[in-house]
Amino acid sequence: MAGISFSEVRHTYRPPRGKPVLALESVSLDVQDREFVALLGPSGCGKSTLLYLLGGFIPVESGAITVGGKPVNGPGRERGIVFQNFALFPWKTVRQNILYGLEKQGMAKVEREKRTQDLVELVHLKGFEDSYPSQLSGGMKQRVAIARTLAVEPEILLMDEPFGALDAQTRALMHEELLAIMRRAPKTVVFVTHDVREAVYLADRVAVMSARPGRIKEIVDTKLKSNARGEELLQTREFNDRVDHLWKLVRDEAIRAQGAHE
Repeated sequence: MAGISFSEVRHTYRPPRGKPVLALESVSLDVQDREFVALLGPSGCGKSTLLYLLGGFIPVESGAITVGGKPVNGPGRERGIVFQNFALFPWKTVRQNILYGLEKQGMAKVEREKRTQDLVELVHLKGFEDSYPSQLSGGMKQRVAIARTLAVEPEILLMDEPFGALDAQTRALMHEELLAIMRRAPKTVVFVTHDVREAVYLADRVAVMSARPGRIKEIVDTKLKSNARGEELLQTREFNDRVDHLWKLVRDEAIRAQGAHE
């Protein structure tokens, strides 16, 4: 089971110079097994900090984070992360990038080669196995990054604005790609984004965070009942009502954050 629980999480950044900054305060949130939850909020609200705490890249200093009932004390194989900047090895081909984690695990060659080819096909990169990242478009690079993360079969997928660097058309295509992948290989997903429409389109629930120090302001159910998909869903009243509601929440927090800096 890959359920996640944040309980009264508090985090302070302590830079070498300057005053400490309280980034998160009393954050409590439960994510169910195989649920897709988006974290949404103004810049600087602590969305990525919360994700990195869950990933085990930053130690939990106050409160608790558990995965499957066990406390997070560092990175773990059950949690895979996809970054905005792709984070691919530029000297490795598509195949070699995907193989990397499997080689580190010591998987038998025949098995890891088969899994890699299956993932290449899953993310629609057949024919590009021997291409290097410099030869790929932004969307293709992100497909490689997703495939590399899925290769080690994490139960939880952590995504830090994975489509933020892509143009609008590629971003829309990647939304469809991600949802298709999740249908074929369901995961628990925690997805950080600034994009309200992206959050509503992809997530089952959206947790809106307040301006710094980040708290959970409201959790909105975005698992829409409509049978429409793709462009049709974007035109429904149900979808646009959710977008409008979330946008107002985020806008209010962005205005509050701006006022705090003036």
